Amino acid sequence: MRYIRTAALLGAVALTITACSGGSDGDGGGSGEATGATGPITIWLSNNEQEVGWGQDVVDAWNADHPDEQVKAQEIPAGSSSEEAITAAITAGTAPCLVYNISSAAVPGWVRQGGLVDLTTFDGGADYLTERGGDGVSGYETDGGYYQLPWKSNPVMVMYNKALFAQAGLDPENPGMATFDDFLAGARQIVDSGAAPSAIWPSPTNDFYQPWFDFYPVYLAETDGTALVEDGKATFDDEAGKAVADFWASIYADGLAPQEEATDDAMVSGQTAMQLAGPWAIASYKDSVDVGFMPVPTSDGREDVTTFADSKNVSMFTSCENQGTAWEFLKYSTSEESDGALLEATGQMPLRQDLAATYPDYFAEHPEYEVFADQAARTGDVPSIPNSIEAWQAFREAYTSAVIFQSTSVDDFLSTAAAKIDDLVQG
Repeated sequence: MRYIRTAALLGAVALTITACSGGSDGDGGGSGEATGATGPITIWLSNNEQEVGWGQDVVDAWNADHPDEQVKAQEIPAGSSSEEAITAAITAGTAPCLVYNISSAAVPGWVRQGGLVDLTTFDGGADYLTERGGDGVSGYETDGGYYQLPWKSNPVMVMYNKALFAQAGLDPENPGMATFDDFLAGARQIVDSGAAPSAIWPSPTNDFYQPWFDFYPVYLAETDGTALVEDGKATFDDEAGKAVADFWASIYADGLAPQEEATDDAMVSGQTAMQLAGPWAIASYKDSVDVGFMPVPTSDGREDVTTFADSKNVSMFTSCENQGTAWEFLKYSTSEESDGALLEATGQMPLRQDLAATYPDYFAEHPEYEVFADQAARTGDVPSIPNSIEAWQAFREAYTSAVIFQSTSVDDFLSTAAAKIDDLVQG
């Protein structure tokens, strides 16, 4: 997955706030003329090889039947980050019609900039979003509109090295680590047995997005899907937040996770037995590590836990002149057939209802992905809030100090971060 460095995105956010919108009246709907206009459009895809191949196939199929509405696919321009490139394009009025690599964290800033189109302004737009994605689409609302189509997810689970688990005396098919206490016990067993120097190795860097791969999936599980911020207020300064923070603090205090960043792939090198990962890891590790997956733990080991979606979505930009074509192509590229092709090409989970039942042949042929199809039905994402990046950065800095390095208390971390975030999301 392609994530960005904090300094680069904070610079992009600053640019967003001060920039003039490129070709938009700022109402998020585009002009009525553009909404109905048809003709050629350009789309941007991520630089993931499998996604580029999928996108070009979809474009070729569309173009064969739409000679007057040709679509041109390009990779997102190289730069410090995808988000920075998109922000610059919005400012210059050169954004494409559609981008298939949108992080929810960046959307509120682009909405403020006037760069995105509310997809519910199209005839049948709201119905299409809910028919495809179900009730879960409500989590992607921004300022009363839908400026992104929830597209695909990589539900975060605990990935583990089966051979190292067996070496440590843990059952690789049923590790029995669903509760915090059992997870910690199993982690200690891994290290004490010498199976691996560390049990799990989340990145300890200060990047704003790192909570999505340590604290946040476990917090979503512990709270059955409560977002970090709801109704304009931080949610995590409570018993659930403390339980999750104490769990991770115990991992670091007991030496079960390193406090420094890995210099190589710690799973491949055998330096750790576990990571938090999504379905992308199956293909990535198939030739190097025999991996298993289990849900993130909770205090009580409950079943059917919620986790972080790690979604990438699709947005339409107000500089698009032929929004009518862009809307029809967006629906075409996220149809049941196109989503099935995406699943086949990438192993990533389309954010649509009844995933396993919709594609039974795929999951019968690829049973290793079934666990993610099941998990994909229970995910949460980053909340759509003002100053999203700054809010996550404030959280990460306080978490790093208290949980990873134990230089401040967990209670102080929770209260301080919640207060800062409450101020930030008020705009």
